Amino acid sequence: MNLWQGVDPSQLISLSILIPFIGALLVVATGKSPDLREAVTLITATILFSIVLAVTDYTFQGVEMRLDVAELFPGLGISFVVEPLGVLFALVASFLWIITSIYAIGYMRGHNEENQTRFFFCFALAISSVMAICFSGNLLTLFIFYEVLTLSTYPLVTHAGNDAAKQGGRVYLGILLSTSIAFFLFAVLGTYSLTGTLDFQAGGIFDDSHNKVILSVLLVLFCYGIGKAAIMPFHRWLPAAMVAPTPVSALLHAVAVVKAGVFCILKVVIYIFGLDTLKDLATTDIMLYIGAATILLSSCIAMTKDNLKARLAYSTISQLSYIVVGALLASSIASAGAALHIATHGVGKITLFFCAGAIMVASHKKNISDMGGLGRQMPITMTAFTIGAISIIGLPPMAGTWSKWYLVVGALEADKLFIVATLMISSLLNIAYLLPIPIKAFFHTQPGESKPWTWAETKEAPLLMLIALSTTSVCCLVLFFYPQPLIDLINLIPGVSTNVEMTTSLKGEG
Repeated sequence: MNLWQGVDPSQLISLSILIPFIGALLVVATGKSPDLREAVTLITATILFSIVLAVTDYTFQGVEMRLDVAELFPGLGISFVVEPLGVLFALVASFLWIITSIYAIGYMRGHNEENQTRFFFCFALAISSVMAICFSGNLLTLFIFYEVLTLSTYPLVTHAGNDAAKQGGRVYLGILLSTSIAFFLFAVLGTYSLTGTLDFQAGGIFDDSHNKVILSVLLVLFCYGIGKAAIMPFHRWLPAAMVAPTPVSALLHAVAVVKAGVFCILKVVIYIFGLDTLKDLATTDIMLYIGAATILLSSCIAMTKDNLKARLAYSTISQLSYIVVGALLASSIASAGAALHIATHGVGKITLFFCAGAIMVASHKKNISDMGGLGRQMPITMTAFTIGAISIIGLPPMAGTWSKWYLVVGALEADKLFIVATLMISSLLNIAYLLPIPIKAFFHTQPGESKPWTWAETKEAPLLMLIALSTTSVCCLVLFFYPQPLIDLINLIPGVSTNVEMTTSLKGEG
């Protein structure tokens, strides 16, 4: 149901960016009344999701939506265009903002966090910049709001205000800004000097007339310049940011920041290089090997971490490279798998972080070694954790099954057997570092723990936190049985299809 039927479709783009921004201002205005402030946050998030649903409806109808804001230079300015990949990311981000806000209210109150108004303000600003990234019509617009996202999330990373938070913030800001300036900016400038345009086009803007060596260099610059994708060795900012409150970790890992990184890489591959051009570049295979190494090495590091959030952080680094690898395989079905993984990893990983925060609030435990018997105290939380873990692993009947399936099929289609092997080994490593956590919680006991178990032993997190983590865990299950709407949306992306027999090139159609 389209609640915005009477609004010009193109104006929905500006509303999707402005509504979170206005919500951020209202959060500040109502800061002295926590109940009103949080009501504003939830209402704003719900309105945004309804707008994105309307945009999705128009996308399926084939309605073109474009918004030109300002021309900074001749033929180059800030513009927004709706396309299916951006709509997918917008759907994930706007929906999870609602759930994360519900969770954050319970967490911030249960943990007696300070500066809650600043937290909700910066969160809304981050979502506003994410919407702008989703609908960016060219690389310049994408670059600008990519940096805005970095700056708006910095206060969230340093929220605690202690030395550890400040150090984590310095690493966060230092790596992301330095990679942007040193690599991303030069990649954008190089693209403009070669083509005279930065517009995203179906099939890409490069063709056979462009020097393949230069394009190979540009590919590396883009991959490492988009530091939010956390490709090794520019991944340290992600574990460093774990000093932030758990709702921020959820924002970083599932809603906005890292997803913005891999989304940007996928968008650059599809709309700047084009899958056909990508196949012919010398550095494509090099970056594939680096992506595969990131998958395996970060999984191995995750196994060594006793701190739950740290283990999940390295798990995220591994899972992000699934999407990077899917993009670089230059296969239509692998690209589809990468796009779908944005959604499936989002709901799975946010569930795990929600559970980690719930455990910290209810039992004050951060280390996995201390979580023996926790399933008796927190059965709902640990059940949700198990569901999220199975989804991340990619086992039925959870959402992660489908994205990993498409990635494997795409790797086979591209004749990259080492990627198939990487994905198989990675899944085994996922099992090794994720499943022992619920096993320890449900089947191990603490010294002196009473038996048999009774409901009187339960000590769950606040209700709002339970509602949020239960919702996302249900989403893991629902997206296994009903992934078709997302798949249909992905199939609208030019040159991308879940059909392995699709071979049509769209080069030059932009």
